Amino acid sequence: MTSIIYPTTNLKHVEQLNIVKGEGIYVYDDAGNKYLEGLAGLWCAALGYGNAELIDAITEQLKTLSYSHMFGGRTHKVVMQLADKLSAMLPIENGKVFFANSGSEANDSHMKMLRYYFNVTGEPQKKKIIALERAYHGVTLASAALTGLEANHKHFSLPLEALGILRTDSPHYYRGRIDNESEREFCTRIISNLEELIVREGPETIAAFIAEPVGGASGVVVAPDSYFPEVETLLTKYDIMLWSDEVICGFGRTGNDFGCQTMGFTPQLITLAKQLSSAYIPISASVIPDYMYEAMVEPSAEVGVFGHGYTYTGHPAACAAALKTLEIYQRDNLFDHARKMGEHMQQRLAEFSDHPLVGDVRGHGLIAAVELVANKKTGESFAGASVGAFAKQACQDNGLLIRAVGGNSIAFCPPLIITTEQIDEMVEKFSVALQQTLDHVSKEGLLTS
Repeated sequence: MTSIIYPTTNLKHVEQLNIVKGEGIYVYDDAGNKYLEGLAGLWCAALGYGNAELIDAITEQLKTLSYSHMFGGRTHKVVMQLADKLSAMLPIENGKVFFANSGSEANDSHMKMLRYYFNVTGEPQKKKIIALERAYHGVTLASAALTGLEANHKHFSLPLEALGILRTDSPHYYRGRIDNESEREFCTRIISNLEELIVREGPETIAAFIAEPVGGASGVVVAPDSYFPEVETLLTKYDIMLWSDEVICGFGRTGNDFGCQTMGFTPQLITLAKQLSSAYIPISASVIPDYMYEAMVEPSAEVGVFGHGYTYTGHPAACAAALKTLEIYQRDNLFDHARKMGEHMQQRLAEFSDHPLVGDVRGHGLIAAVELVANKKTGESFAGASVGAFAKQACQDNGLLIRAVGGNSIAFCPPLIITTEQIDEMVEKFSVALQQTLDHVSKEGLLTS
């Protein structure tokens, strides 16, 4: 074993798979085994592996300007081009863009800028953030506090109260409904709970509400259609900003350019990462409205500096990778392609709805989950996450890389460049693994129906 501390890994079970090469939507291990990358790496390799255009763009930028920081008024052409390109694409009018290196850093930066903004506009009490139960927003100290998953909290003693993190119901109808509650009744109840939370805490103390349009690591949570529009109306009533974490959902993933468009709401804040550069070089962005930026200009002059930023903010090679990625998306109509492929993937995965191990199939576009349950009739979950882990390994053994999330939900999020034939290949590999998983749980007596 090497000297690495592995991320998001059982530290007793490291170095289980050594990936050495990638081509298109496939990767290969050190034994020569070929795998279909069913989760686009970690929801991010939108253009797949070995894209020559991207590699050339990065290489040329490294030859021209390998690095330049952005402190003290310094800038460079490629970062300005990328910021303007993003601002024109996004559903925030005249959005201002701050660059970082990961979704965690971008969400962390948003929290700091929210505090800065409300401090300099005379509302220093307005610092609390509402986040969903089971949410995932990153792993830096602040973004991990926004996250609502036990594994990301246990043993870390995160300063939730000090950061003003509030929790509200996850809009996960399959898991959150009570008895025979309809989707309409479910939404009414959890939005009423949200309003009660706002009133109890005091809306004048709450800066923003953050959510992924479709939850990723939380189990690919797809809210009922009415949920986000009603949340937006409620937040507008109480003058609370709506913050869309588009780290996974942005750039065509859900069948539209951005996930908020799929789910029917218009945010004031947007977080971007992952597919922004198709993961070829790390880069992320925090996007804020122009009025928020303008309010921070004069106070920064009084101090002498806007005291936030990273060594690698706007790294030239990362910006070049992102610019070329956006160019390819638009030139090749990849968002439309992803929408069409998403329709096919959702149809194929829906075929598993009657499988005795499957409780729910859900998703939008090229992101989906198949939730495995102990009792199909009642939706009873398996205890722990061992069944999902078994299914994940069975998929890997059959040449498919996926991830078990939210307990025992099998997540699918292939590269946007996937074809109909490759989706069919992915589904067939999963079908074999699912049958092996059913044989396993039946043998172990884990089914309760």
